Amino acid sequence: MPSHIAVIMDGNGRWAQRRGLPRIMGHRAGVEALKRTLSLCNEWGIHFLTAYAFSTENWNRPSEEVGFLMILFERILEQELKALEQKKVCIQFLGDLNVLPERLQLLIDSAIERTAKNEGVHFNICLNYGARKELVQVAQILAERSKLGLLEPSSIDEFCFAAELQTAGQPDPDLLIRTSGELRLSNFLLWQLAYSEIHVTDSLWPDFDREDLLIAVENFQARHRRFGGMEYANKL
Repeated sequence: MPSHIAVIMDGNGRWAQRRGLPRIMGHRAGVEALKRTLSLCNEWGIHFLTAYAFSTENWNRPSEEVGFLMILFERILEQELKALEQKKVCIQFLGDLNVLPERLQLLIDSAIERTAKNEGVHFNICLNYGARKELVQVAQILAERSKLGLLEPSSIDEFCFAAELQTAGQPDPDLLIRTSGELRLSNFLLWQLAYSEIHVTDSLWPDFDREDLLIAVENFQARHRRFGGMEYANKL
């Protein structure tokens, strides 16, 4: 089984439009799909799930939709946190949280604190997250240390860099799942996904169910992961 699954939850708006519904109804249905996926990861022993909930680019959407999403995130934390605690889910948020509405920030802080010691699936929620911004911030941190004489530039390597990422201490995703048939990373975990297996499904995110996740996992299990090397290289 993959230890860490990352998901780009694409297709909420199209799901709603195909049914003649407002886009916000697609986001509500997408929450149910995420709850199903998280529950299955917990059930199947998948230790980490990282979900791309809101990107730094999503602020460019209509203000009404952005406002609804912020309220939706608040309601999810209010309504679902107790159930997540009972399932021993450990919640972490990745992204620039300082620009989010103050009430949402307080709910996020509470969720992180209340679930910090839980030993179930580790659930990363990427909220106002952009991989390029994350990488720039790491570069700035290391540059500042070097400027202060605390770090030799020649000593900076992949391990040093990765230690400053928001996912520090976690394994990189083994499997990336993207729904709705789109074939791009959309500024998501660009460092962490370097050697992840990628599974793309035409299912829109609200339709993503147990069978879709099973197909993705079976697809992952059928692949040979060489991490840039060659299989049987020791025999050549």
